[in-house]
Amino acid sequence: MKKVKTRDRILDTSLQLFNSLGEPNVTTLLISDELEISPGNLYYHFKSKGDIVEELFDGFEAEMLDLLAVPEDVEISLDQFGFFLHMLFEAVARYRFMYQDLVNVLSRYSQLQVRFRRILKKKTTAFRTLCQSFRGQQTMAIEEAELESLCEQLTLTVCYWSSFDTLSHLDNRESVDPGKGVYQMLHLILPYMAAEEQEQIRLTSHTYL
Repeated sequence: MKKVKTRDRILDTSLQLFNSLGEPNVTTLLISDELEISPGNLYYHFKSKGDIVEELFDGFEAEMLDLLAVPEDVEISLDQFGFFLHMLFEAVARYRFMYQDLVNVLSRYSQLQVRFRRILKKKTTAFRTLCQSFRGQQTMAIEEAELESLCEQLTLTVCYWSSFDTLSHLDNRESVDPGKGVYQMLHLILPYMAAEEQEQIRLTSHTYL
């Protein structure tokens, strides 16, 4: 079995603790205790908790930008759109500490603000491209002004669904169900979809709950 490097163990453990306890409640001492290593060993790899957060953000950013790189000429089905949403919410769930404490994290790690805003913009652009694909296939009927508002609402839901969902189980932050987020997103677009697609959403929505 391949031995996991200490640096990777620190990142994996930090992510797990951030997600389960909330990033503000986790100290480098707690991380080192959880790993059963000395604080000095941890500081050898990361000089501060901020360095750990930034490296975790690097992984989050790379994953999100890859997922959101939707080709402008894409032709997507409703099933594929649902799969895309599921992957998006799974990525959010993996780094949910950031979304559950979004304003707090970004206010204390100001160097991440511009990068996170870029991800937000990419999300909105990806949703617009996907909706334009539906429009081109005549499975979605929506005016341009409404489209802008819808894409912003989809972006907003992705960003804050994790916080909203956590409110129902504050004693267990690890209880995450990406399917519930997908369900909400599909029902945001439902009023604009053609009759056949609306029926498909209604018939398949239960699979996400």
